[in-house]
Amino acid sequence: MTIQRFDITAAPGPIMSRCVIHGDKIYLAGITAQNLAKGVGDHGVGDQLSEILTIIDAYLAKAGSDKSKILTAQVWIADMMLIAEMNDVWNAWVDPATPPARACVSGELSRPDILVEVQVTAVIEA
Repeated sequence: MTIQRFDITAAPGPIMSRCVIHGDKIYLAGITAQNLAKGVGDHGVGDQLSEILTIIDAYLAKAGSDKSKILTAQVWIADMMLIAEMNDVWNAWVDPATPPARACVSGELSRPDILVEVQVTAVIEA
């Protein structure tokens, strides 16, 4: 089986693929919001998660899939005090008929302005 890799990052940052497709599986790296500049929106966890979910939707579409085909989601959140706001955005986005298995843990993320990061594994179904 061939392996397809999309959006390979370059040095000096971590070298990785943001999306890998192998067979009928799609593996996304941990996705974070890109719009973190001061003065543009409030950049709360809800805004960041909305942007992340839009990015996830785009990667899934590029691979020929969609959010109803997500098998697992791992969510890292900077502060569990933000989970209610995060869940509001998540619950409005997720397909209620086909929710993935999900884990959510808190921890220090790579930058202090990043409040949430999401990694998913999905399938491509004909």
